Amino acid sequence: MERMESALVIGAGIVGLSTAWHLQERGVDVTVLDREGVAAGSSWGNAGWLAPGKTIPLAEPGLWTYGPTALLDPDAALHVPARWAPATWSFFARFMAHATPRAWERTMAALTPIDRIALEAFDELTGSGVDSWTREGPFVVGFTEQRHATGFLREVAGVVRHGQEAPLERVEDPRALAPQLSEAVEVVYRLDGQRFLEPGPFVQALADAVVARGGTLRTGAEVTSLTTGGVRPGVVLSTGESLGGDAVVVATGAWLPRLVRDAGVRVRVQAGRGYSFTVATEQPALHPVYLPHQRIACTPYAGRFRIAGTMEFRGPDEPLQPRRIEAIVRQARDLLAGVDLEDRRDEWVGSRPVTPDGLPLVGATRAPGVFVAGGHGMWGFVLGPATGKLLAERIVTGRTDPVLAPFDPLR
Repeated sequence: MERMESALVIGAGIVGLSTAWHLQERGVDVTVLDREGVAAGSSWGNAGWLAPGKTIPLAEPGLWTYGPTALLDPDAALHVPARWAPATWSFFARFMAHATPRAWERTMAALTPIDRIALEAFDELTGSGVDSWTREGPFVVGFTEQRHATGFLREVAGVVRHGQEAPLERVEDPRALAPQLSEAVEVVYRLDGQRFLEPGPFVQALADAVVARGGTLRTGAEVTSLTTGGVRPGVVLSTGESLGGDAVVVATGAWLPRLVRDAGVRVRVQAGRGYSFTVATEQPALHPVYLPHQRIACTPYAGRFRIAGTMEFRGPDEPLQPRRIEAIVRQARDLLAGVDLEDRRDEWVGSRPVTPDGLPLVGATRAPGVFVAGGHGMWGFVLGPATGKLLAERIVTGRTDPVLAPFDPLR
């Protein structure tokens, strides 16, 4: 194949910038385009978990226990607005169809190979000029009673069965590792072998590294369409300007369908919106805390405690819904202690790109020279660097690593 000299990457989140960085590693000149800025989408306010041991299928059999509640309870962790939105309801039906034991095993088998290389992909970045950090856990996992831990323990056992390491043990003193847990949390486990970081600063450091290595970062203009009929692929910006390159990578998260549907990508991508905010704590928060029954994830962040949760199926550009923040607060109030839930800062909503089968979309499209990288659901951050590395190899060499095979965007 002809030598790859230049590429346009649409999207300045963790996936797009990781792809740009690895293209540079292979000698490609990159221009990164984003309509807003670095980490403007779901890469900013997420929990910052680098937890391959929790990077599992979103559609799991336990959904049938509480999933239907989402249709009636606006405060449910999984929420579908009660309104006439045929496309959203169609997606939800397909998503729920994958919440079976057989589908879970199939999806987990496809995710495991990339899960196993996820952390070393971060080490490659931080060891080669990305000025940021990742930190070891443990992750503190809490329940109000033992029976609520059944589903979580089953998931961890499934991860281990598929070949990952996820060391898990019961903790005798529930508040020894996380004094932020209230007395209501009586059952606590520690999950080791995982890491966390501050997502916004990490992505900014990655963007800085791409620019320092000669890359171009352009923000403030939206890519409105792709051009695929010429000698080389290209894009048209909202300013009317046209740009071209030897390859175009679309890494726009929940907005993927707007650009790649005409390139043959038919897998539905739905915005699964997550919410977060930060609070002050009486004692320093040192470790991530997970409350699986309430589906709340907490992480030390910039001297405060970031609290994240919910999966809301809405349009990616819809405004923040204050009631979703309030629902997380109500759930957390009895389970956390020494945190000021009234002093909330950085209230945020981000649109995660969810596919019905729980697998990302990574690889070539039907349009020559156009590639897609997205659809990771809740796991875009932890899988972003590995995705970028494997996709850069595919773009430059034409070879598809077996790890990427299940993620064919044309499936």
